[in-house]
Amino acid sequence: MNMNQAPVSQAPVSTDATSDDKLWALLAYLPFVGWIIAIVALLMEDKKARPFIKFHSIQALILAVINGIVASVLAPVVFIGCITGVAGAVYMLYIGYKAYQGETVTVPFITDFIKKQGWA
Repeated sequence: MNMNQAPVSQAPVSTDATSDDKLWALLAYLPFVGWIIAIVALLMEDKKARPFIKFHSIQALILAVINGIVASVLAPVVFIGCITGVAGAVYMLYIGYKAYQGETVTVPFITDFIKKQGWA
């Protein structure tokens, strides 16, 4: 390893995110209601023009849909369906907390998909 290289961070800190951006990003990840907030943020011109809000709103929306589908499919197996839903909600809260700190969390497959689509 070259001594001039800094360690690579998993979650780069966004330097242009305002406190309003961070709050909207956090709210988008809230379980059960975050998807509504994410859609509202994507429909508001001033919010979707902010890259930090747009990225987190899209990522939160995709995560909410996936969590809902997986929990619903596994719902017949009551225990596994409940555990999956709770685990997904906790993970989204963690990402929301990181977003409120001004960071972005790379979610496997989803973050790459969002970037390849040009949505973020």
